[in-house]
Amino acid sequence: MKNKPKLISGIAIASTMLAVAALAQAAREYSVKALPPSVVKTVPQAGATDVDPALKELKFTFSKDMVKGNWSVCQVSKEHFPESGGKIHYLPDRRTRVMPVKLQPGRTYVLWLNLGKFQSFRDTEGHSSVPYQLVFETRP
Repeated sequence: MKNKPKLISGIAIASTMLAVAALAQAAREYSVKALPPSVVKTVPQAGATDVDPALKELKFTFSKDMVKGNWSVCQVSKEHFPESGGKIHYLPDRRTRVMPVKLQPGRTYVLWLNLGKFQSFRDTEGHSSVPYQLVFETRP
């Protein structure tokens, strides 16, 4: 019985030391360059419930410069995906992707950026963007 607390204590100390070592190693690998890009802004804003159906472009701004020509805007259903209004392109800032659309009044739209096997939004270092869900509603 006297050895059990020491064994548990030894395991706890070893586990703590391993966790600290892993954190220290991971901390050396954390940098903007090393980590994947993420969406930092959308137009319309995620969760908006009063979007003007006359809006002609959706915009997705990433945290890092992105590779031109690559994109993965994924639909969950045809009913909730906006009709295309033209060619998807990046703005000169290389971070903002513009998706021309034709929206309908009184609709809920759901889009995913980089979902599952579709991982084409990539930064200039080749890292796939973190998946992002954009949901918004247009006014009636």
